[in-house]
Amino acid sequence: MTQGKKNIYTLGTSNRTLEEFLEILQAYGIGRVVDVRRFPTSSRYPWFNKEPLTQALKGKGISYHHLGEELGGYRRGGYQAFTQTPAFQEALKKLEALALENTTAIICAERLPWRCHRRFITQALEETGWRVVHILEKDRTWQPSKEQPTLFHREEI
Repeated sequence: MTQGKKNIYTLGTSNRTLEEFLEILQAYGIGRVVDVRRFPTSSRYPWFNKEPLTQALKGKGISYHHLGEELGGYRRGGYQAFTQTPAFQEALKKLEALALENTTAIICAERLPWRCHRRFITQALEETGWRVVHILEKDRTWQPSKEQPTLFHREEI
């Protein structure tokens, strides 16, 4: 994927080492990370706290942007309902503008995108013409097909 196109990646930090995480980003040519964790901290994996992560990414030439306040999970009424609000639409526009400038990965803590609110964000992006690739591992991605049934009902998150 190239910058300027409507392409975007997602990646879960999960229990990865910092080295593994950075290698994955570099393997996919990621130049910008947009963090959608509501709280960009981890007591188990402190290298994924906002400041150390920002510095590690900077050292690899990757910019960091935190949109967790705007796009983070844990929404009253559920995340699906939140996607219908003006606040979500405004935040999505901000994300799109960032992603058009550089090859971007949306990150959150959950490794599997179908268990994470990233799926709602990317579904909204796909509806506006974005191509989304969920990175599972350095050599493994997942792209849900339009015909593939969802694993969860929208109301469950």
